[in-house]
Amino acid sequence: MVPPLQHFPRISILIAARNEEKHILTCLQAIDRLQYPKEKVEVLVGNDRSTDQTQALVEEFAQHHPYVSCLPITYDLRGTKGKPNVLAQLSQKATTDLFFFTDADIEVPVLWIETLLKNLKAETGIVTGITTTKGTRLFDRLQSLDWLYALGLMQVVADRKLPVSSMGNNMLVTRHAYEAVGGYAGIPFSITEDVQLFRQVLAKGYKSANVYCPETLAVSAPAPDLKTLYQQRRRWMRGSFHLPWYMWVLLAIHTAFYPVWIPFFLKAPLAFGTTVYLLKVLCQSVFVHLCLRHAGRKTNWIDLVLLEGYVLFNSVVLLVLLFLPIKIKWKGRQY
Repeated sequence: MVPPLQHFPRISILIAARNEEKHILTCLQAIDRLQYPKEKVEVLVGNDRSTDQTQALVEEFAQHHPYVSCLPITYDLRGTKGKPNVLAQLSQKATTDLFFFTDADIEVPVLWIETLLKNLKAETGIVTGITTTKGTRLFDRLQSLDWLYALGLMQVVADRKLPVSSMGNNMLVTRHAYEAVGGYAGIPFSITEDVQLFRQVLAKGYKSANVYCPETLAVSAPAPDLKTLYQQRRRWMRGSFHLPWYMWVLLAIHTAFYPVWIPFFLKAPLAFGTTVYLLKVLCQSVFVHLCLRHAGRKTNWIDLVLLEGYVLFNSVVLLVLLFLPIKIKWKGRQY
């Protein structure tokens, strides 16, 4: 349980939205369920030239929820474009010293604000929660496990007081840290704007915190199909190029199993090679189970076992896509 705050500072929630008519009301309804006092909250939604009903839906919601505002984004600030441009303009309109970032397809938990604030120390510039996906299809459930598994590996590193990364759909940034780097308008453009901001803030000497618990667990709409999933993951892979060296070591150890195991399996006795493989799947499943428990989630052992094949298949496909001269498509734009 998160102990109650003794002081409730005013906070800003910044949301970039582009053609999000399917999700934006669910996002805003989750924010409306926050236990944080609404008189201390301002929600700024930047409508990034949507061609659907996103702006109309937000404006209608705002009529009954005066802490919500919709800002049409009609131009690009110099040096920015896409989502960083939207967030740069929203931050200029924000009137508080605490910026909470989330996405238009995200449902934040009721204690989201309090929990991130509880982990904000004097020297901290960024606090990051955790995110997973919802959905009942097997594809949805495996995405959810994959998210919590990857974030669990990051948390192991973060718990050693080593900075790892951040996520723009579940992130608190202080105004002081944000303005110290010039904000999104003052840092190099990146399609993984959250990772870029994280790097720049740490370069200014600020600390970071990652919080892995049910109170920070936001829920995202899952990728509906493999094409969308790979577009999303290719974008994330661009951001992973900027991870600290120790995260690359962890990733190398994690991905080296099959290149090592397959030649070994071909030479070793079948029973021994099979045992090594089953031990790997067992250890991974136990780790994911522990991650789920820390996040307040449950699953079945069949999904945990299937996760191995899901991760392997996606890793191979993404590795191939990484070296193909294909532009990244996101929200109807190419990068």
